[in-house]
Amino acid sequence: MKLFTKVCWLLLGALFIFSGLIKLNDPVGTALKLEEYFEVFAVDFGRFFLIFKDYARTISIFLSSLEVVLGVALLLRWMLRQTMWVLLGLLIFFAFLTFYSAAFNKVTDCGCFGDFIKLTPWQSFGKDMLLLGMWLVVFLNYRYLRYSFAKGQLGVVYITLAWAVAIGIGVRALGHLPYFDFLPYKVGNDIGKLMKPLEQARYQYVMERNGETKIFDQYPTDSTWKYKSMEVLNPETSKPVITDFEVSDVEGNSFTKELLTGNKLVLIVQNTNKTDRERFKAINALLEEATKSRRKIQSVTITSTSPAKFDTFRHDVNLATPYYFADATVLKSMIRSNPGLMVLQDGKVLAKYHYHDIPALFNVEKLF
Repeated sequence: MKLFTKVCWLLLGALFIFSGLIKLNDPVGTALKLEEYFEVFAVDFGRFFLIFKDYARTISIFLSSLEVVLGVALLLRWMLRQTMWVLLGLLIFFAFLTFYSAAFNKVTDCGCFGDFIKLTPWQSFGKDMLLLGMWLVVFLNYRYLRYSFAKGQLGVVYITLAWAVAIGIGVRALGHLPYFDFLPYKVGNDIGKLMKPLEQARYQYVMERNGETKIFDQYPTDSTWKYKSMEVLNPETSKPVITDFEVSDVEGNSFTKELLTGNKLVLIVQNTNKTDRERFKAINALLEEATKSRRKIQSVTITSTSPAKFDTFRHDVNLATPYYFADATVLKSMIRSNPGLMVLQDGKVLAKYHYHDIPALFNVEKLF
């Protein structure tokens, strides 16, 4: 039991640190998931929860940093009993969220490990039950973990440092782009290719005859066999990774093929209400310079804002590029910045820039 307790202690601390760091890698994505929960709770429990939407990013960094700090405190065995009780509160909170999502089909992805590992609601709930089980093992066997690796002031220094590092990681990612991009539109990916399946779907057919059940790779021509069920053998590779990428003009005509052809400098304005307007002077200068480049770079803007509202906005900020429209969720997946810049060559993502990191034209030209 001593060894098992120590394994549970080690895994519990490491998983909390890992989970927190994954979320801090992309605090905007975590905040979007929190907003989704707040919207669901507002419908089911009262509009009071909508108040928290404006603070989703702050809550995102705090909760993610708390996971890291609790994991560090647990591994150091610093104030172990108090740490365990706080861990229990957080685990119960997460278990409620995942059970609620799974039982009532409210949020299809809890975001427990960001976009790095996708879990279904029931898988997420099972993961939380496993963590609660490990917590119980550690809680019932304190006697095997009496020695603390950080006592007194040294422990306070370590925990303070953990808080500072965790928050620093989150704030840095919030003001720029995620350190690691796990989304389909990451640098190096070819959007056009990801919109097509890697291979054709392969099926197996379950047929029945006179009480006998048999599996066929091809649909049998013998009519005495009766169809029972069918299963796709390669569900992951027979479905496109990107299924919802569609860009159109103000009249609804598709611009997707044109966008994925040639050299493009794409400005993405997800929501004009929340975009940083102060950055448009520098952005406009870059977009204008790009159109004069020998690299034949076409500057375009994509937004999810309504045509009438965006037309007013572009005049306010003197934005002179052609503009097109796409789904808001797609744009948030494309880049965690509002506004943000993407460089495409025949649909391949060459670079992405946060509005705090607007590049010089020669840096864009070097990419082609």
